Amino acid sequence: MNNFKVLKYQRWALIWSVIILVLCNMKMPEPDGELGFFFIGFDKMAHLGFFYVLTILLFYGKINYQHNYNFRSLTIFKVIMISVLLGVGIELLQWKVFTYRSAEWWDFGCDMLGALMGVFSYVLLHRSSYHSSHKI
Repeated sequence: MNNFKVLKYQRWALIWSVIILVLCNMKMPEPDGELGFFFIGFDKMAHLGFFYVLTILLFYGKINYQHNYNFRSLTIFKVIMISVLLGVGIELLQWKVFTYRSAEWWDFGCDMLGALMGVFSYVLLHRSSYHSSHKI
């Protein structure tokens, strides 16, 4: 029963994960010489942004679940591992299932960079919150 309670608080992260899976495995329009909205490197920025938002949503769910803003290294490790598993899963799907998409190490690297940026934001905000609540 406790696991379902955790999932309740992680609903936004779960929804965002499904959105990431769909968007990363959609067939993209073939370039016809004009990139239009998409520019060189757009894919990498999208991966970075997707995983930054995912990381923030995972921390948001965890904070709401525990009803406080405690800083724990285990939480950071779990969030990073979830990001690694999702990132690797997407690239494996692109490699073996959705072969019209290309699996790239650079995409996975941008996934991890986005996740680390989210961790950095969490740590920075935690430290800021901690220091502001312990003023003399």
